[in-house]
Amino acid sequence: MTAAVPAESQRAIGVAGALIAATLWGTTGTAATFAPDVPAVAIGAAAMGIGGLLQALIAIGGIRAGLPLFARHWRVLLVGGLSVAIYPLAFYASMRLAGVTIGTVISIGSAPAISALIENRLDGSRLTTRWATGAALGVLGMGLLAIAEGGPAQTTPDVPLGVVLGLVAGASYALYSWCARRLMQHGVRNRAAMGATFGLGGALLMPVLLLTGAPFLDSATNLAVGVYMALVPMFLGYVAFGAALSRIASSQATTISLFEPVVAALLAIVIVGERLPPLGWLGGCLITACLFWTEMPLPQRWRRV
Repeated sequence: MTAAVPAESQRAIGVAGALIAATLWGTTGTAATFAPDVPAVAIGAAAMGIGGLLQALIAIGGIRAGLPLFARHWRVLLVGGLSVAIYPLAFYASMRLAGVTIGTVISIGSAPAISALIENRLDGSRLTTRWATGAALGVLGMGLLAIAEGGPAQTTPDVPLGVVLGLVAGASYALYSWCARRLMQHGVRNRAAMGATFGLGGALLMPVLLLTGAPFLDSATNLAVGVYMALVPMFLGYVAFGAALSRIASSQATTISLFEPVVAALLAIVIVGERLPPLGWLGGCLITACLFWTEMPLPQRWRRV
């Protein structure tokens, strides 16, 4: 049983789950390059939609058992499901309008701060100096990584609107993470909370997939990309993320997810053949430093920061 595991071990498992999730999510950009004819919105709807429905399927017993709790906290479940549905649409639209690097940086980089503000306003949690310092290191690192990958002169259709949509994506990511954790805090089992939240979001995304997903059937490669995106980064990734949310705060989990662009950049170098200039490597080092600073145990005399 989870209760028999010491608190420090629980925290370590939570951190590991968030890192596994971020690593799997970091493969999506490289995977998508193998299906260039599939619209980005369709990839997002397939990945999050099918992945969410699969989470609901494996948790169906727990969802049934938790129906009284879901009925009592239906508003949290509804907000979480809507946020899951909004996230991929806003995220991929942001990348299309503002460029992949800027869209990714805004969407992922804004989530930890928004998540911490949600916890501060709704849960009364304290914003620590340690967390703020770590988040600042992570966001700075992501900014350097974006500049190095995309360059300041990147041609984009509508950067301001893309930035706004990136903030919407970051807010929806932070919100569904908080909602899933809140359901767990109300007594819903980890798998049932994630399954219900993502299953609802997945069901809402199915019409989008039906309208935009025809190119998946144009070739075996396109179909393989869709299957991979749904099963590995979204299904397995969010199973790992659910394990993290049941053990650590949502702001902590979203901060660890800043590791995602580091993985994405490394895969782009190794598989796609892109080159990362020194500024990008510095950004990756700052993100790694952010993770060590926020997650490594501090000496006793420093633990109040």
